[in-house]
Amino acid sequence: MNRRRTVLLVDDEEAIRIIAELSLGRVGGFNVRLASNGQEALEEVARKRPDVVLLDVMMPKLDGPKTLAALRQTHPAEELPVVFLTAALQPEQVQSLMELDAQGLLGKPFEPMQLASDLSAILGWRAI
Repeated sequence: MNRRRTVLLVDDEEAIRIIAELSLGRVGGFNVRLASNGQEALEEVARKRPDVVLLDVMMPKLDGPKTLAALRQTHPAEELPVVFLTAALQPEQVQSLMELDAQGLLGKPFEPMQLASDLSAILGWRAI
């Protein structure tokens, strides 16, 4: 029996959290935990490590790259995959983000019916 994988969704915009939670949970079959900023994300990972972190890039205080750097101090990429979720899709921005030890990048706005399968494809997971 396959267990449901857990996604920690980190985004400072409530509307994005609501839509992505529905997309990942109801459409994709993931367990979804939420954080509204980088510090909350670090606390959530310390509490119980998810299978993947879907991480917004631009957030106040502790942005996505800084959050990823903090996560990598205790969790290597093989142990905790991180995928960026961002509206910053200029080629130079994408390249600099991908150099930060993330497994991939998903753009905003995203297609709600596709988000879970797009995330699974990046990670090489079979969709539920």
